[in-house]
Amino acid sequence: MNGCKAMADSTTPKPTPVNPGLPVAALPAKLALDRFNPELPFAVALSGGADSTALLLACALRWPEQVRAVHVHHGLQAAADGFVSHCEKLCAQLEVPLAVERINAAHAPGQSPEEAARRGRYLAMAHALHTHWGGMVRDLALAQHADDQVETMLLALSRGAGLQGLAAMPDQIDRHGLVLHRPWLNAPGADIRQWLRDSGVEWVEDPSNLDQHFTRNRIRQRLLPALQDAFPSFRQTFARSARHAAQAQQLLSALAQQDLQAAGDPPRIKDLQPLSEARQVNLLRFWLSSRDVQASSAQIDALLVQIKACSTRGHQIDIKVGSGFVRRSGDFLNWYYR
Repeated sequence: MNGCKAMADSTTPKPTPVNPGLPVAALPAKLALDRFNPELPFAVALSGGADSTALLLACALRWPEQVRAVHVHHGLQAAADGFVSHCEKLCAQLEVPLAVERINAAHAPGQSPEEAARRGRYLAMAHALHTHWGGMVRDLALAQHADDQVETMLLALSRGAGLQGLAAMPDQIDRHGLVLHRPWLNAPGADIRQWLRDSGVEWVEDPSNLDQHFTRNRIRQRLLPALQDAFPSFRQTFARSARHAAQAQQLLSALAQQDLQAAGDPPRIKDLQPLSEARQVNLLRFWLSSRDVQASSAQIDALLVQIKACSTRGHQIDIKVGSGFVRRSGDFLNWYYR
């Protein structure tokens, strides 16, 4: 991960600010930022696509001189340099300081390419904000919208996810030392693009968004139009279901925290065994998640079998979970990386 790059040095002439010059259309009600209250100054994650371009523009108009932008160069496709050029041009027009962070987003064996890119992107943005602005900027706005939320839920359903997956993306969450905000989770993507067109603002299209090899793109291009035709209000109803799932998951997390406190961290096997299977699963997923480990259902099921059978000191547990292993260590379960 390289250090961030300033968009321009102090000798570069300042461009005319966009606020008084660009005939920006009135922001539609669905895109209003009235409920978004970041700590100032804050940053916008800027990919160069329509959604993040619109969010940066809206934020720069709402909070002039209080907005920063951070762009992550993944190095995965030839078009990436064009994304940087667009972001530099836009930020020059808006007089928004820009940090560019370059990463290698190649995924490890057995890791999802999408998950690797997402994790690398968040870590890179946290690094950029800390190193470029000295820790003064902790709030970061992300441009995911209502269509992205539906796609995330459908992806979760296609993978047999539980409540945590069905809760999809929260509108605010702490991660990697940042406070991540998603102010447009209730806004349809079509409204965002129409506002940019009305404002005469350009954006760049990521060629990979058309590649139907990716499940998310198939959902976007095939399923969302069908849902729109059959259930015109599906964005609102899906969002309501996501909120219900999130609330239920909060209760499960609270119960898991209580059970983990009683069992210890790492958990004692003898304290796991009396719990019902559902509570064991809940505790194990919570414990592994606290270590940033995502376990499959098959791995959790294998763990349950071994925990139940663990009645003697000689019984060993050694199960592949995530990118490491859950092993018995005396009276306890422990997770070891590789």
